Amino acid sequence: MSKKENEKVTPEEVVEEMATEEKTEEVIQEETTERSELEMANERAEEFENKYLRAHAEMQNIQRRANEERQNLQKYRSQDLGKAILPSLDNLERALAVEGLTDDVKKGLEMTQESLIAALKAEGIEEIPADGEFDHNLHMAIQTMPADEDHPADSIAQVFQKGYKLHERILRPAMVVVYN
Repeated sequence: MSKKENEKVTPEEVVEEMATEEKTEEVIQEETTERSELEMANERAEEFENKYLRAHAEMQNIQRRANEERQNLQKYRSQDLGKAILPSLDNLERALAVEGLTDDVKKGLEMTQESLIAALKAEGIEEIPADGEFDHNLHMAIQTMPADEDHPADSIAQVFQKGYKLHERILRPAMVVVYN
């Protein structure tokens, strides 16, 4: 009660004071409700923002992976064709090794071989070097020979079949004889 205790209070004043107190409580309750609704809305906004950021990051990752895949497809597009042509290149080398070829035939075979090698090189396909040390990543040992003073262990003695790679990818390892 706002009036002093010794003063008389009328019933209307009591009712008015109670109504004021109820209104104050309602205003406080409304403010609390509004704050909790605002807090809930802020939480939902943060949740949506996090979901958006995650979705955006996922889309960037998908685009990056698709771009990398597209680049790899472009880079290695000649792989199957190269594997299919390599036996023909081997046959040309065998034909050139035959004794008794006429000069014209030999010249034609050499020109064909050179054009095939140039076409493969233009696509990024190159011969794997098979001289020097044996590398199990690039060479396949099909036979071994005993090492001696002139030929150290793990060096290549002979090449049975040339190996080829497309950029850094092995199309076919070189088949070699290795000193052991």
